[in-house]
Amino acid sequence: MKKIHYYIAIIILLSSASCKKYLDIVPKEVVTEEDIWANIKNAESALARLYMAMPNEMSDELWGASDESWHHWENAQQPSWKYNFGSWGPTDNPFGNWEGRYQDIRKANLFIENIEAVPLLGDQQEYYGSRITRFKAEARFLRAFFYFDLLKRYGAVPLVITSFKEINDPSLTHVHRNSVDEIVRFIVDECDEIKSILKTQFNDEPSQTGRITTGAAIALKGKVLLFAASPLFNGNSLYYGINNKDSKKLFSQGYDNEKWNLAANAAKELLDLADQGIYSLYSPNRLNPVDNYAQLFYSREWKETILARTLGSDDIFEQGHLPNGYPFNGFGKMSVFQELVDAYETKSGYPIDDPRSGYQETGFWSGKMWDGAEESIVVNVSNMYKDRDPRFYATIFFQYSNWVFSRNLRPVKLAYFGSRGNKANDSDGWPWNSGTHNMTGYGLRKWNSPEVDLLNKQGVGRRNVPVIRLAEIYLNYAEALNEYLPAPNSEVYKAVNAVRERVNMPALPIAGRAQDLTKEGMRNRIRNERRVELSFEGHRFWDVRRWMIAADHNGLKGVDNRILHGMNNRPSQAELESSGFNPNSEEAGVAVFYKRTPMQTRIFNNKHYLFPIPNSEMEKNPNLVQNYGW
Repeated sequence: MKKIHYYIAIIILLSSASCKKYLDIVPKEVVTEEDIWANIKNAESALARLYMAMPNEMSDELWGASDESWHHWENAQQPSWKYNFGSWGPTDNPFGNWEGRYQDIRKANLFIENIEAVPLLGDQQEYYGSRITRFKAEARFLRAFFYFDLLKRYGAVPLVITSFKEINDPSLTHVHRNSVDEIVRFIVDECDEIKSILKTQFNDEPSQTGRITTGAAIALKGKVLLFAASPLFNGNSLYYGINNKDSKKLFSQGYDNEKWNLAANAAKELLDLADQGIYSLYSPNRLNPVDNYAQLFYSREWKETILARTLGSDDIFEQGHLPNGYPFNGFGKMSVFQELVDAYETKSGYPIDDPRSGYQETGFWSGKMWDGAEESIVVNVSNMYKDRDPRFYATIFFQYSNWVFSRNLRPVKLAYFGSRGNKANDSDGWPWNSGTHNMTGYGLRKWNSPEVDLLNKQGVGRRNVPVIRLAEIYLNYAEALNEYLPAPNSEVYKAVNAVRERVNMPALPIAGRAQDLTKEGMRNRIRNERRVELSFEGHRFWDVRRWMIAADHNGLKGVDNRILHGMNNRPSQAELESSGFNPNSEEAGVAVFYKRTPMQTRIFNNKHYLFPIPNSEMEKNPNLVQNYGW
């Protein structure tokens, strides 16, 4: 029989996304669950709908709720604002999704319970007969992923692995929370049981590429074990008193170093597939380390990407994130913080606060720099941005950087420019409508495709959004092994260096840098490597929580409980006049631009590490107990 292309099924589902009836994924005249399980095509569509429920963390709001950036269109009603200023809780939690996730879990349970009984008619047996078992395994993976999504948010949650007749079945209002260790064990066991049922690759069925694989199951197992080993869930005394009403402990209190070993072994299991050639880091342009990294985020590739959400071919992302001014014609709606800029080492491999790094904050430089399409000339670029980690140039727009210069014919301008001249000279960062455009002097370049020309309405972006990719697994392995051992060994360095090598960054340990030889020093290196390699992929929001560094700790300011900075692109009139230039000129704005300037004061308390159980759920279910601090 004719095979159904996987992505066509997804598109069909998207077109019906507004339908309100549960599992209403078939034509209007077919709406009952019985109809779903009476027709294999309808059942396959139900599975595709589960795929669409996978978390999508390519989110301006999530990025803007981390210390990576400021979603400067935010107001008091938007999610990032609420998280940044602590104005969220049990009745208003934009990223909570408790009810939605349990609906997804119910759909997965129904699929798992019913798919093997769906009748196969005529020649359907030939195609579907060998696939039913795999479809069931895919649904089990997705159910496990949904539980991981809940684990990140709430820690201990009720584990419901059979369907209820109705979503409002009274039995659902009397479930208890399972412990974190029980949730972790369930996910790990599911991944271990299904990994041999899933396919390793789809080379023989290219149209099915993008489905869940053996590697995805192994990688999810490793991610869950990494969370379980991290300080949030491994000996966290904050949660000592969070017990069920029958006194069952929901959060284990004793630190268990063996949890790091389990996480390392799971990551290594995936890396063994890479050693077999199943996966490899995407390297399309080895001669250019900036482009070698950047292309991953506007390409559809499946060697590094283990699991992805595939976006449509369009220019929607570019409309939102390319610089605001003519001729780029984007909205430039993300302002990157100086703290992220400062996280990028110099190309020497030293952090910028190391005197050996060669970093300078004074003076200017002109020369050639990659602009997304070719090397082009930049002029009067601050030495702050000279000779940095290539990933910096692939990720961040900065003052006088270029973007496809042959087409746009001017650099990006993010400093103050008071008198707007002709369109070609406008600033990208300081329009008359204060607060609607770039606020920090840095914009988001990562994910933007140079094939898109918004001015002439040409080109589209074609990208996967990696849910899990190989570089993350290398860093998961390095972190877990470093934490397990008393000091880093060659395997720790090898894993980190595999990621650094793609962008020609020097291998660790750096000669003469004693910190790189210690457990604590490598912990800082690995965490920083995650920050720059995985920036704007949704990891930072969760990493600072599992590491418990978001709130004040051990005498240090929490990374989400402090003043965050940018460049001075909102100068005072006095500053502009003191520059010696016409205060309404570009020259005046640039002269006072290059200094770290407070932008936002973020609020994060210990209770914010885990989300509160929604009040609506607490009222329905007397057996639920609330998380710490709520």
